[in-house]
Amino acid sequence: MDLAFIPSPSVGVVHLGPIPLRGYAFCIIIGVFVGVWLGNKRWIQRGGRSGTVADIAVWAVPFGLVGGRLYHVITTYEPYFGKNGHPLDAFKVWEGGLGIWGAVALGAVGAWIGCRRRGIPMPAYADALAPGLALGQAIGRWGNWFNQELYGKPTDVPWALKISSDPAIGRIGGTYHPTFLYECLWCIGVAALVIWADKRFRLGHGRAFALYVAAYCAGRAWIEYMRVDEAHHILGLRLNVWTALIVFVLAVVYFVVSAKRAPGREEVVEPGALEERAAAEAAAAESAGSDSDAATEADGGDGGDGGDGAEAPAGKAPAAKSEAEDGPEAVDAAAPSADADAKPAGSGSTKKS
Repeated sequence: MDLAFIPSPSVGVVHLGPIPLRGYAFCIIIGVFVGVWLGNKRWIQRGGRSGTVADIAVWAVPFGLVGGRLYHVITTYEPYFGKNGHPLDAFKVWEGGLGIWGAVALGAVGAWIGCRRRGIPMPAYADALAPGLALGQAIGRWGNWFNQELYGKPTDVPWALKISSDPAIGRIGGTYHPTFLYECLWCIGVAALVIWADKRFRLGHGRAFALYVAAYCAGRAWIEYMRVDEAHHILGLRLNVWTALIVFVLAVVYFVVSAKRAPGREEVVEPGALEERAAAEAAAAESAGSDSDAATEADGGDGGDGGDGAEAPAGKAPAAKSEAEDGPEAVDAAAPSADADAKPAGSGSTKKS
């Protein structure tokens, strides 16, 4: 008796009237948005313009979807072109079946087209996007959970995945290794590794992307080995295991050769972006300085009015002020003059002081 397991959803699609809302499609879409969001942040940090990653993704994402579906259909052609196959089912992407190898390969072609149109070096764009791709894959793998597909060997571990039986497609109910969850966690670790290594060693010229590819392939090889779904085998190994091993070697070779031929990181990743940013910062600083000067002038004017206070009656305030400023000596000096003015005319005095 299984005391603990991960339940699978009873349905993978919810109908909103005539519109089907499929969990697999939602996971793919959310993964794309997260990948573009993180890629945009990293692109800006490298000196690029905001929005450039999304503009190029308009080319890369459709190419990636087509490439991923082509890889799946070619390597698993029996349900579509084999005996009793249905060729039109090859277009039903929402039912699952996207090969990451084809998605990355053809998606890179789309990204190359977008980069050429913008005059951007493709390796720099790939470096900025690498951790976002890993996080996007981590989210997209939950689509397999909604479809109850691509699980591993039977197991009774507490984190086993509960799969319901479906005789129509030959699915046997039970608890299995949740390989979708293993790959999700592995991809999150790959994203963290690339971000750390990129900050620590300032990877450039496509090496952050190569690290992502190599790290992902290392995990995909052992996760793929655990799966029990039907697949073509070569020399006793599943086709995707061989693909992971070959791509891993190619990524490592590229990393080593690139580090020798082009050490360091690109100084300029998008022409004119740094100049535009400097101009915008200068304009913002100038605007802030103008506002500060205006505020200072306003404060000075208010202080002058407040210092004068209310106006005094005419003829009295100046005299009082004069006495206060001149002091007692001025008062004593003014006293004889006042007496002389008060003496009648003609009453002079012969007394000398």
